[in-house]
Amino acid sequence: MSGKSDALHRYALAVISHLLLVVAWHLFVTLGKVPKFVMPSPYETVHALLVPNYRWLDNMAVTASEIFGGYALAVTVGVGLAMLFSWFRWLEMWLMPLLVSLNMIPKVALGPLVIVWFSYGIGPNILIAFSICFFPIVLTTARGLSEVEPDLLDLVRTLRGSRWQIFTKIQLPGALPYIFSGMKVAAVLAVAGAIVGEFLGSEKGLGYLMLQVQVTLDTAAMFMAVILITMIGVVLYGLVLGLERLLVVRDARIS
Repeated sequence: MSGKSDALHRYALAVISHLLLVVAWHLFVTLGKVPKFVMPSPYETVHALLVPNYRWLDNMAVTASEIFGGYALAVTVGVGLAMLFSWFRWLEMWLMPLLVSLNMIPKVALGPLVIVWFSYGIGPNILIAFSICFFPIVLTTARGLSEVEPDLLDLVRTLRGSRWQIFTKIQLPGALPYIFSGMKVAAVLAVAGAIVGEFLGSEKGLGYLMLQVQVTLDTAAMFMAVILITMIGVVLYGLVLGLERLLVVRDARIS
């Protein structure tokens, strides 16, 4: 019961803090008499959803597809590559310095090249999101898989445990906290990557819509787009947190 009450307490605090932010926003705009084109009120921001030409649902679906697609690709490739690193140390010694160097490249600089190579559409933005959030996953996962007690590995090998058994029964469960640490960081980066891709070249999406309404100084629509982008990111982060609590807590209870 204490665990449930603590969770409800945290959720209540989160809701209250968001409501206080909205109230502070409204008071700042109203009492400060801030012009609408500088900062709209919460009501004006929500009212922007009623503009049919902005096609909010369609653009939101495109952005969500880019974020979740790039993130899923990064998790799949990152965890898979880290798994290979744990099996073949020479591969890690050869590839990890290369990955570090590639990660230092500003992804904004890669954006125009990706668009030239793959044209416009969802695909290039998924690749940009992938390129930004891939490295934290492979780095933390590789670290977690290597943080295994040598004596425990020697014991399993003495009992003739296979490489797959060592990975699934010892390395992977012990690496879960590291993996989810990288996944949570990557969830934030995936959102930034998708929006950067839409800013650089896109024909749909919330980032593209922000550039369009910027010309007409429709700040309310820009605020609404930012809120929707944030909501997508919060949903992704919440899913990762839920999966972490399910797997890591369950594994801790079993052990």
